[in-house]
Amino acid sequence: MSDIIINIVSTISVVAIPGLILFIVVYGVIKKVKIYEAFVEGAKEGFNVGVRIIPYLVAMLVAIGIFRAGGAMELLAKLISPLTNFINMPAEALPMAIMRPLSGSGALGVMAETIKANGPDSLIGRMVAVMMGSGETTFYVLAVYFGSVSITKTRQAVPAGIIADIVGILMSVWIVNLIFG
Repeated sequence: MSDIIINIVSTISVVAIPGLILFIVVYGVIKKVKIYEAFVEGAKEGFNVGVRIIPYLVAMLVAIGIFRAGGAMELLAKLISPLTNFINMPAEALPMAIMRPLSGSGALGVMAETIKANGPDSLIGRMVAVMMGSGETTFYVLAVYFGSVSITKTRQAVPAGIIADIVGILMSVWIVNLIFG
């Protein structure tokens, strides 16, 4: 059963990106959109947004660096460990669960370290990889994107983002344990 699921997921992962690109091009042709011009215009807007968010990005990365270097990551991991043991999450996956809502690049570093230590086909390696794909950099988005357009009242964005992160982590742990555990 799990071999069938793994084969299906592998096939989908190989076809997904090329299929999406082909769909966009075909849809653009059908709708008579000048695809190249639209792409270039979007790239220009993306560059302008990138320039506007650089100060917020630097501030967020410095804060995350201080969080990790100061030992707060390890302290938080120890405080949360009873809960992770309860949900059957290996302790080695906890830094990813903590870092993913904070920083994509930080989470990528944690994932690389974890996979290097445990192997990509290990339960822990698969779990951190699924967490990486199932989560969002909630606090990064709040700091950078809301900050770049001067939004100070985020209303339900923070609770919704945190709930989505928790659900993503719980589902990652459950699915990886179900399929590979």
